[in-house]
Amino acid sequence: MPHPVTSSMLRVTRINMIGFNDTFKLATRMFRTRPMRTWLTILGIGVGISAVVVLVGLGYGLQNILLEKIVFGDAMLSLDVVAPPSQVITINDKTIADFRQMDNVADVAPLASFSSSITFSGLTGSILLQGVDPAYFRYAGVVADKGSLFNDGEKDDIIISSALLKLFDIPADKIIGKYVDLKVLLPSSNNSTQETPLNKQYLVKGVVADDASLYAYSQLNDLTSQFAITNYERARVKVVSRESLSKVSDAFIAKGFIVNSLAQTVAQANKIFSGVQIVLAVFGGIALIVSAIGMFNTMTVTLLERTKEIGIMRTIGASNLTIEILFLSEAILMGFFGGLSGVAIGVGGGDGVNLVLGIIAQKMGGQPVNLFEFPVWFLSFMIIFSAILGALTGWFPSRNAAKLNPLDAIRYS
Repeated sequence: MPHPVTSSMLRVTRINMIGFNDTFKLATRMFRTRPMRTWLTILGIGVGISAVVVLVGLGYGLQNILLEKIVFGDAMLSLDVVAPPSQVITINDKTIADFRQMDNVADVAPLASFSSSITFSGLTGSILLQGVDPAYFRYAGVVADKGSLFNDGEKDDIIISSALLKLFDIPADKIIGKYVDLKVLLPSSNNSTQETPLNKQYLVKGVVADDASLYAYSQLNDLTSQFAITNYERARVKVVSRESLSKVSDAFIAKGFIVNSLAQTVAQANKIFSGVQIVLAVFGGIALIVSAIGMFNTMTVTLLERTKEIGIMRTIGASNLTIEILFLSEAILMGFFGGLSGVAIGVGGGDGVNLVLGIIAQKMGGQPVNLFEFPVWFLSFMIIFSAILGALTGWFPSRNAAKLNPLDAIRYS
């Protein structure tokens, strides 16, 4: 005759086959029974996570500030070819023609530089006048901060650096559309130089952001129509594909030229910043380790407080796995909420600093920048990592809880 199903047998079955809802209710008891200790533990994990988020976000912000001016596309497929200072190897019209005939070269844009003077509203300053074609801007990654750059066929416009605005003590919107006079220092027959005025006024069309150097860009074909250009300072060489960069670069180096590649510069900068981010993450990880120790201590104390309760659960049929899952669930929840609070603290603090810096920059006439950048994938990773950290921290206490002898646990007081 089969045994009747008793209430104690139902309780045993319920404990052994505990569901998700029951696990969640038991794991979240800490918020009701020990709210202060629980939230302080979560806050401790949050502080550690926020330290990592802020420091790594600072690394990403600095990286973006350095590289945000780089224009990808043609600029990433170009090489900066410079003649060595020995003057034995030079870049002239024949050299440019030879460059264009090289394998894997799509286009060449030379640059010629001349010591010059510029006059605006009665004020005169010394500058470097650079003659370029419109394509040079694309290949060099030069963009207009105010106004616009040259178009093909224009001859009477110039582009100035923002350093000239400080020289003339005038904002960009006040000088764009105004005319300036230019004089160029050209070599004379007696091996000296003489200042030669250009035969017309030039309209300021745009401003590029560069506060360090005084220079202006003019159309190269406009300069060649007024005087002869025998040598160029450098040339921007566009290659057909990224895979051809190193091959073409090696060919120029073999000819004795100095070659720089924006793609190589970006790759090197990214490697450097990856190292910086790792170092910053290590410093933040120290705070995270301290927080994890605090969470381990909380879980150990929780184990001691619930020893008798564990004994009762084991007596009515709870398995070792059930007890272990309950403690692990509690630790994972605390780690997860700690990650959420840490991300909120870190992102909130970083965005607050960005806002303050932006306001200060605008009041001082500067350009707002984001000192902190937080990629979404990184924030998601930190939340998941915090939950995993909670599981690792709670694993040892949960194993000890599962191994408790039921009779010893019941007698514990």
